[in-house]
Amino acid sequence: MDSSFAAACGAVVGARHVLTAAEDRAPYEVDFWGQHRGQAALVVCPGTTDEVAAIVALAAEHRVPLVPQAGNTGLVAGGIPDDSGGEVVLSLRRLDRVRSIDPAGDYLIAEAGCILETLQETAAGTDRMFPLSLGAEGSCRIGGNIATNAGGNDALRYGMTRDLVLGLEVVLADGSVLDLLRPLRKDNTGYDLKQLFIGSEGTLGIVTAAALRLVAMPRERVTIWLSIGSLDDAVELFRHFRGAFGDLITSFEVVSSAGVELAVEHLPGLRRPVSEPHPWHLLIEVAWSFQSGLRERVEAELEQAFSAGRCRDGALAENEAQRRAMWRIREGQSEAATQVGDVVRSDVAVAIADIPQLVARVDARLATLSADARLLPFGHVGDGNLHMNFAVPKDSPSATNQALLDGLFEEVDRLGGSISAEHGVGRLKREAIAARKPSAALALMQRLKAALDPDCILNPGVVLKPPTEASPPSD
Repeated sequence: MDSSFAAACGAVVGARHVLTAAEDRAPYEVDFWGQHRGQAALVVCPGTTDEVAAIVALAAEHRVPLVPQAGNTGLVAGGIPDDSGGEVVLSLRRLDRVRSIDPAGDYLIAEAGCILETLQETAAGTDRMFPLSLGAEGSCRIGGNIATNAGGNDALRYGMTRDLVLGLEVVLADGSVLDLLRPLRKDNTGYDLKQLFIGSEGTLGIVTAAALRLVAMPRERVTIWLSIGSLDDAVELFRHFRGAFGDLITSFEVVSSAGVELAVEHLPGLRRPVSEPHPWHLLIEVAWSFQSGLRERVEAELEQAFSAGRCRDGALAENEAQRRAMWRIREGQSEAATQVGDVVRSDVAVAIADIPQLVARVDARLATLSADARLLPFGHVGDGNLHMNFAVPKDSPSATNQALLDGLFEEVDRLGGSISAEHGVGRLKREAIAARKPSAALALMQRLKAALDPDCILNPGVVLKPPTEASPPSD
């Protein structure tokens, strides 16, 4: 890369915010779990939207490919550079201001580098809640959440990130700024352009700020841990709870016994909420804005569920510490699994009624693919989104790991599901998605990319193949 580009970037953001040394670039070149690495020419860290726009304009002038990166907690290698050494990471971490908050209007405006947990705390300070919640919320940043259309634990009630975005500020591939930041609930003036950029993983434009929807702060929340015998019981209990509580259910999560036992064995300070192991466990949360009365209603419904034989054991969180411990078990099983091997991760969705069939089919195939792999399914029963992870030995061959994913994807296809529910496409699922997308949909995606980024400088190779590799769209 021409050294003049680095010098020009330094003139925009300051030389100390242009990282060229290998040790300084290293944290931006590897994914969160350390499984995928690239090599960047340099890392540029702008601090304002104007600086982002100036860097993108320079990249367009010099034909330099940019990889936008926020918190770098993604799971599909969409926010790290390839191994060519020719891409530049554009880090948005310095864009970390909450520009404004309006609790009466139920919105805040935040820059892309704001940590999700910071936005949650800022909203709580005005007696409002920003209802996006995920395991990485202490380190992921809202720009990345928007770029990947993150789902999270409360998507059942509040929707995915797409449902929480009122407006966006986006830097386009030529360096111009598209201001769609109005926090309006209703704006029926033509194409809803902001939706193009939500979930596009930085391939169509770079989100620099967002107007985000807030909701009423729950006054009473009940967190329930239930032990059950089968996934059929999980589906039936969801139907039962949905009928009783409707949209008051914020989360309805399932975790296998293997995942629970890994977490309580290898993560410090955790204990199983029930006395004995059981095949499956549910973590359910119900919340409303009244001060009291919900727990009594929950206990009445649980009494019916136990009387009907749908549950084997259970516990209610008595305080916030117990609630957090329950969620730590649910969210920490992948971390625990890495202490005894590696984890092959995936994220799929099927119809809720098909969840038991999916897990049974994948489990049946497992023995034919790897004698040493274990299936660790967990996730969101309420919207059919499961994280179908495999615990494998440290030396498990990459071909075997890929075969596990291929087998999973085949079963998802047979059930008419999606092989990416909330993690995105990135580089890891690009080929698998391309093989499954209807040709008309894939051609339209390629046309959108060509129209908004004709020189392919924004995250090339993510979501779609670069133009040199892709087949031209048919007319």
